Amino acid sequence: MSRVAGQAETGRRDGWHLMRDGAVVVLARRLPARFDLSASIALPVAGHSVGRARLARQVRQDVWRCLRDLRGFWPVVRIEQGENALHVTAGGALSQGPLSAGLRKQVEQRLADLLADPARHRRWLTYAGRAA
Repeated sequence: MSRVAGQAETGRRDGWHLMRDGAVVVLARRLPARFDLSASIALPVAGHSVGRARLARQVRQDVWRCLRDLRGFWPVVRIEQGENALHVTAGGALSQGPLSAGLRKQVEQRLADLLADPARHRRWLTYAGRAA
């Protein structure tokens, strides 16, 4: 189980920990934040201002909706500012122990499909401050 770098807590809102470390923002329900399951994507945002914390909250909501049937799942979202893109890693920790290889692959595919959805990208980025 890998931990997320830069775990200095800078804020807590409604039971969620929001950690900032330079170009990285991590939103997690429990600390230490870790990814037992994850998927990643790069969202192009060249020349646009995007609130990374707001984006993390929107992604977290959709991750929760996608995986709410997975018992013992605690969502984590990591946003890293790149030169022309935001690198989003979404997933989280499992409190029920490891999943079988088949179920793990299925869940990570659900996460990848969620992150690849252009309609969600537009909604997330609009909410986070960039006009679509």
